[in-house]
Amino acid sequence: MQRADRDLNRFREIVRGRVKKDLRKYMSQGEMIGRQGKRYVSIPLPQIDLPHFRYGSKQGGGVGQGDGNVGEPIARGDGQEGAGEAGSEPGQHVMEVDITLDELAQILGEELQLPNIQPKGKKTIIAEKDRYSGIRRTGPDTLRHFKRTFREALRRQIVAGDYNEADPIVIPIRDDMRFRSWKEVLQPESNAVIIYMMDVSGSMGTEQKELVRITAFWIETWLRSQYREIDIRYIVHDAAAKEVDKETFYHLREGGGTKISAAYKLCNRMIDERYPASEWNVYSFHFSDGDNWGGGDTRECVELLKGELLPKVNLFCYGQVRSLYGSGRFAHDLEEYLGNDERLVVSEITDRDDIYDAIKEFLGKGR
Repeated sequence: MQRADRDLNRFREIVRGRVKKDLRKYMSQGEMIGRQGKRYVSIPLPQIDLPHFRYGSKQGGGVGQGDGNVGEPIARGDGQEGAGEAGSEPGQHVMEVDITLDELAQILGEELQLPNIQPKGKKTIIAEKDRYSGIRRTGPDTLRHFKRTFREALRRQIVAGDYNEADPIVIPIRDDMRFRSWKEVLQPESNAVIIYMMDVSGSMGTEQKELVRITAFWIETWLRSQYREIDIRYIVHDAAAKEVDKETFYHLREGGGTKISAAYKLCNRMIDERYPASEWNVYSFHFSDGDNWGGGDTRECVELLKGELLPKVNLFCYGQVRSLYGSGRFAHDLEEYLGNDERLVVSEITDRDDIYDAIKEFLGKGR
């Protein structure tokens, strides 16, 4: 069993190294999300070749099956020799490997050098923890207290006159055994909420929403490794904003114009009513193609961020996805007016290859 465990651990290290090496490629693949389970995600690894034995045909001669001659092959392949043309491409061996989301988050943090988050909200989620706080006479061997057991055995032998200083051997008996005892204590845990906002106007197509979906998967993977419990809320907007469920968030498409301030107002109201900043760690992520309605709406968005949203959140991230119909102006406006605020992060996601850099920019401050 020890050898099997060593082999399994070695295989896991190989898989882990391969995932880490090709993390940028995996971060751009939406297929991983479809393979996501409750605690695991299944990753296809096409470059790990597992060794295996290949047996020749029976009574085929050769070394180990008779006298054999020097230079005679050990086993012949099936079919006629020399038939067919030589291939120019290597064979593909694809296997699916399950990795826990916690381990995936750890790989993500190591590769992108993401700092651990320092929560700022009050600790209001209460969790039960086992705390070892005493000693008792019964318990499992895994909780045996060596020093206390030795002390009891030594005391007994001294009192009984069995202790020999010239040959100081102490042998505990059952009555000498002492074990750690525990009690359940209530321990507060930090809680967090992710508020996603997305433009669903006519200029945001299927490919743009897929970029958002993949980016959100990696955001959640990391934040779930930092907090015990996370709430997730979804807001969609065109000229008006509304809260929706996850399925609607990624598939709804409207045909109206874009007014970003409507989403920011709803987000601000949601924080005030359900997630006060004094008790929650708030993470807001807004995705758009950069188009915004005229008439001073961008100025209103900047004022909402500066006066309301940024003081209440740990982090406000704006991801601008490229669209054939979007102007891409909004990201530049945010950088111009609020670029010096550490609570605001702006990243442009042109295609899937940019997701890796966007995640690093969004989560690299450890807020």
